[in-house]
Amino acid sequence: MRRTTASGGNRGQALPAPVGVRFVATYALAVMSVALILIAPLLVTLALKIRSLVGADQAPESLALVTGVGGLLALVAGPIFGRLSDRTSSRSGMRRPWLIGGLLGGVIGITVVAVAPSLVVVLVGWCLAQLFFNALQAALVAVLPDQVPATQRGTVSGVLGITVPVAAVLGTFLVQLFTGHMTAMFLAPCAIGAALVLLFVVLLDDRRLSEEDARPWSVSDVVTAFHLDPRRHPDFAWALAGRFLFVCAFALLTTYQAYYLLDRIGSAEADVPAQVFRATLVQSAVLVVASLVGGRLSDRIGRRKVFVVTAAVTYGAALFVVAMADTFGGFLVGMAVSGLGFGAYMAVDVALVADVLPDAADSARDLAIFNMANALPFALAPAVAPVILAVSGDSYGVLYAVAGACALLAAAAVVPIRGVR
Repeated sequence: MRRTTASGGNRGQALPAPVGVRFVATYALAVMSVALILIAPLLVTLALKIRSLVGADQAPESLALVTGVGGLLALVAGPIFGRLSDRTSSRSGMRRPWLIGGLLGGVIGITVVAVAPSLVVVLVGWCLAQLFFNALQAALVAVLPDQVPATQRGTVSGVLGITVPVAAVLGTFLVQLFTGHMTAMFLAPCAIGAALVLLFVVLLDDRRLSEEDARPWSVSDVVTAFHLDPRRHPDFAWALAGRFLFVCAFALLTTYQAYYLLDRIGSAEADVPAQVFRATLVQSAVLVVASLVGGRLSDRIGRRKVFVVTAAVTYGAALFVVAMADTFGGFLVGMAVSGLGFGAYMAVDVALVADVLPDAADSARDLAIFNMANALPFALAPAVAPVILAVSGDSYGVLYAVAGACALLAAAAVVPIRGVR
């Protein structure tokens, strides 16, 4: 596998060699692990932890506060850490120091949440987790353009596309095993995820930047780390908008899933962890097939946009099914259809974005800006959802109809992209 020493654009940067099974497997496990550590709290445990501290009446607003502030912090942290990673000339590589430091700080944050005696401490712990895990993610996503050639990006992205559902299934499975033991519900996914990230860190043949090629860091870089000119890079801007809208739909579904089951379906609180696990399992079974097949087909025929558009429309339709459901069976049907759309979307959208990056020498920064489209919805959704619920008379059907509309708009945002077929 090639090493890079470029300091700007593509100058002096060798093309990556084809990657093998070991790299893809360990990389996918690392990506899955970060999702595992964060998604288990977002799906189940964070909502239940907050409910246990503040009571049922204050829980939705308190959850909105914690996830909203954490999401805003993630929004700011990603591009800054991404730029730092792009300019790191450590002997151990450009990405490894941030992978290790981000993992350590993130695990501490999750631990604080797990043992928190009050909502304020939960907020502090979740903010720590978001800050450090975004440092980790900024370096981790940059490994794709660092290490994987364009001809394999669809296939590798397809494998990465199944990591979130696998993490969701594993996370909800672990959580239900420890039902009634709040600390273990947080720390079991955290321990497994940390071990798999460390495995990837040890085996990674990291990209290295020589000291003479490293660009200096200044205070002004904090501001420019967030700069994106849509006129110069319209394809990247449209891809960013599409991902933002798609993740808005996902954030509305996942953040309020537990309360949807409690209030709309009428489930008992003790049944929610098992129901979330079953729904996630059904969704993931479809998602895995859609992701692997979609990514491989995209590489073979050399097209990205048609897969992403179709997938976003399918996901939107699934959310309308969820919006109309009033039984757990109907909810399961919607989740199964959502797996088809989500799997195909995530499989190909990552490859599409890697193909339209503005600057190869700033790949971690650019991908961290793109990751803002993943973080911002989790800050906005908790703020917007209570307003939608209040206006609609606490109707989760209306909430998920809005989510479905976001997915349809995500499909429309991909159409103007010209640099990728």
